[in-house]
Amino acid sequence: MLVIGVPSSKASIGGSKADMAPLEMRERLNHFSTYHGELDIDLGSLPVKDLGNWPVSELAIDAIVEGVGDLAVSLPDAEMTLFLGGDNAITRPLVAALSGDLTSVGLITFDAHHDVRDLGNGPTNGTPIRGLIEEHGLPGGNVVQIGIHSFANSAPYRAYCDDAGITTVTVDEVEREGMANVVDAALSRLNACSKIYVDVDVDVLDRAFAPACPGARPGGLTVRQLAAGVARCAAHPSVVAMDLVEVDPTADIAHQTLDVMAHLFLTAAAGFATRYE
Repeated sequence: MLVIGVPSSKASIGGSKADMAPLEMRERLNHFSTYHGELDIDLGSLPVKDLGNWPVSELAIDAIVEGVGDLAVSLPDAEMTLFLGGDNAITRPLVAALSGDLTSVGLITFDAHHDVRDLGNGPTNGTPIRGLIEEHGLPGGNVVQIGIHSFANSAPYRAYCDDAGITTVTVDEVEREGMANVVDAALSRLNACSKIYVDVDVDVLDRAFAPACPGARPGGLTVRQLAAGVARCAAHPSVVAMDLVEVDPTADIAHQTLDVMAHLFLTAAAGFATRYE
């Protein structure tokens, strides 16, 4: 398993210091054990190679897609790669780098937002899904969005998703159907895809759990719900990459959100480790 920091936040709408998160989160890992007591898995024996942080923090908005994309296509082959953001603008080039033809690539997002804003202002953290569909050829039917919040999007954005064929799963649906069923349905829908990328925007959580996520709102997912979804995705053999994004350490309270990010990182690793049981 590869781990790479992608400390880019120049494209954040409203400003963010999410570029600091990869280093800050790694430091918080020192406060966690490597043993997942519920899955009975010790990550101490999991082969992990941390490639450090890419030098992308100063890239201008219009250079992010090409700059991050060039680094991504040069990565060595790995069964699973975990990207530490950074803001959500990194998701577009990281997904695009998976294949020259995205018709066989699937994308699952855990996100409060649809991220289909107009592309006129460049590839911001509010446009990755629209950019992938309109400029990289990702079929909308290959996208499943889990955890969409009640008051975080506009009606035109939902209409865009519906027209594009994107599957939308709200927080209410997660609560009624259960995260395991929701993720299983998403993976089943993307069964024909040879590679699946999972975008974990931490602002999908209720703001009570993620004060350092600028886009988090009341009424989101719980940490346990999101962790269950992350683990289930990471366990699937078609999932080849995952990112953790949108945590601004300068806005955190007593490392609360960074600890959530670290917990999700370890949970993803544990989910991946179940492939070898």
